[in-house]
Amino acid sequence: MCPLPTLLTDDPPFPSTDIGWQDWISYGLRWAAAQIPPAGPARPVSRSLTVHAYREPQPGARWQALYDATWAGYRRWYTQDGLAARPALEECRRALTLHLPELIPTWEQLCRRSGDDVVAARMLSMWRLPAFPVGCSQVVVPGEEPSLIRNYDYDQTLFEGVIASTNYSGHRKVLGTSDLLWGLLDGMNEDGLAVSLTFGGRPDAGEGFGIPIVLRYVLETCATVEEAITALRRIPVSQSYNVALVDTAGRHATVFVAPEQPAVVSQLEATTNHRLDRVEYPGTAARFNSVGRLARMQQLRADAASAEQIVAAMMQPPLRNDGFDIGFGTLYTVRYQPAAGTATWHWPETTSWTRHFDDPDDVCTVDLAR
Repeated sequence: MCPLPTLLTDDPPFPSTDIGWQDWISYGLRWAAAQIPPAGPARPVSRSLTVHAYREPQPGARWQALYDATWAGYRRWYTQDGLAARPALEECRRALTLHLPELIPTWEQLCRRSGDDVVAARMLSMWRLPAFPVGCSQVVVPGEEPSLIRNYDYDQTLFEGVIASTNYSGHRKVLGTSDLLWGLLDGMNEDGLAVSLTFGGRPDAGEGFGIPIVLRYVLETCATVEEAITALRRIPVSQSYNVALVDTAGRHATVFVAPEQPAVVSQLEATTNHRLDRVEYPGTAARFNSVGRLARMQQLRADAASAEQIVAAMMQPPLRNDGFDIGFGTLYTVRYQPAAGTATWHWPETTSWTRHFDDPDDVCTVDLAR
């Protein structure tokens, strides 16, 4: 269990400066000062990581606190090439209406919450975002009690550190790790579908959505792997990713998506940072030890390792990365168990934190250093 007591309550909406959220003020300042994308020499950062978990069915005070804390940094990132490089608000709305219409009501709520800031509305659509790299490893363990296990490798200074439990659609609860304010890096829904992503290795970017909103869409609108595959086949994405899927029936798939290319559906159980099991860019794969990490996970599956054993291996080299000073450290390991409705985030030294859809707000601070 996470060693911290509950600091937040499940009371009615509260100001963003209430207990447990006050440290987000300094967090927001750190975001605003961060170099986005990472540049320059290695920069040592604290190995202490604080993760906030909140439950808020519709966007309210909790989401507002996240926005207030991080918007300065997000705006700097979004406008790094100038506003002219980003799509107009009308284009963003058209893209959402055409491809993700079910998310329009929530997007409009978020726009109002942001004070009808036009730049925020454009970014929140996640249409034609600036390119951003991630690492990550993921493995599906199918069966009667399926699991989806993944490592998230990224720049610690740019990580929101938020686990969100929501019900934006009004009929399907979603729990997962937040990114880009309402997108998801990984997650599951109450129908028993779990999803996560890894970078697909291709350096190119194109016209499409940032992957976090695509994962949000899949969990908001799909109940099975088959439905998720159908969605991934038609939604344009701006960068390449491997998207892992598993549902409570034990069905699974890994789908490679890329800009202006048809999705490729596979039954691979493990993926890292190249296209499924094909290395297209050896230099990129070598930089992230993508092949070595994939081989380790494939060996674990071949040895019939249990989910618990895989989680333990994820927190050891070569799957765990310690390049925190260059923006490539493992920030968490998470195991989704959609049949049980539980998700457990793990860190070294036996620290773990289990969350359910209806758990109250909480905070956990961990040490990433071994």
